[in-house]
Amino acid sequence: MNNSLIVAFDFPTRAPADVLLKQLNPALCRIKIGKEMFTRYGPALVESCMHEGFEVFLDLKFHDIPNTVAGACRAAADLGVWMVNVHASGGRRMLDAAREALEQANSSTLLIAVTVLTSLAADELAEIGFRDSPEKTVFQLAQMAQAAGLSGVVCSPREAQVLRSALGQDFLLVTPGVRPLGADTDDQRRVMTPLEALQAGASYLVIGRPITGAPDPLQALLAIHQNMYGEA
Repeated sequence: MNNSLIVAFDFPTRAPADVLLKQLNPALCRIKIGKEMFTRYGPALVESCMHEGFEVFLDLKFHDIPNTVAGACRAAADLGVWMVNVHASGGRRMLDAAREALEQANSSTLLIAVTVLTSLAADELAEIGFRDSPEKTVFQLAQMAQAAGLSGVVCSPREAQVLRSALGQDFLLVTPGVRPLGADTDDQRRVMTPLEALQAGASYLVIGRPITGAPDPLQALLAIHQNMYGEA
C-alpha cells in the first residue's frame, strides 16, 4: 500500500484529534502535528499518535540561532518523531547545526526545510524583502538545504516538478497546498490536486480539512488514495 499522505491535525481541542486517530488507518497515512496542537497538548499528543501506530511529522518550523535549533531538533528526535522541519531562511549555519544534532543523536528522524510558505503570494514576498519570485526563492532555498545535507524540503506542489528535476529522485518534497477537486482552497494560494502533485514529483502530500472535516474521514482518505493510485 502506498503511503505518501500526511494528515494535518489542526484542532483547537484534543477530543477531535483522539476521535480521528481511531478513525484513520496508519497504513494509509501519517500525522502532522503543528504549532497550535503541540503548544496546547505537547509531547503527550505525539505519543498518543505513535501509540496508535502513526508516524508523526512534527511541523514546528524551527527558526532561531543555530544552537537553539539544534537543541530543539534533538528534543524532537528524543520524542521519536518520523520527521521534523526548520525554516531554510534561517541560513546555512542553522541548517548544518540542525542536521549535526540529529546525526550526533544517531536518530532516524528525517530533517526537512521549509522554503516559502504556500500562503505567500509574490507581492507579499516582496513586502517582506524577497526580491525574486516565489519559484526562484523556493529553488534557491531548496538548493541550500540539499547542500546542507537535509533530507528534503517543504514546497508548493507547483514548484515540485522543477525541484525534482534539479535536485534528483532521492530528495524529499513535502507539499502542502494540496486539495482534492472541489475542495475549498482555504488560505493556501499555490495549490494542486493530490494526483497532480504526485505527478509533479511530490514525495509526500499534506492534506488537512478535506479529510479531517469530512463526515467520514476514512472514506475521504480512501477516496484520495483511489484517485492517486487506483487503490482503496
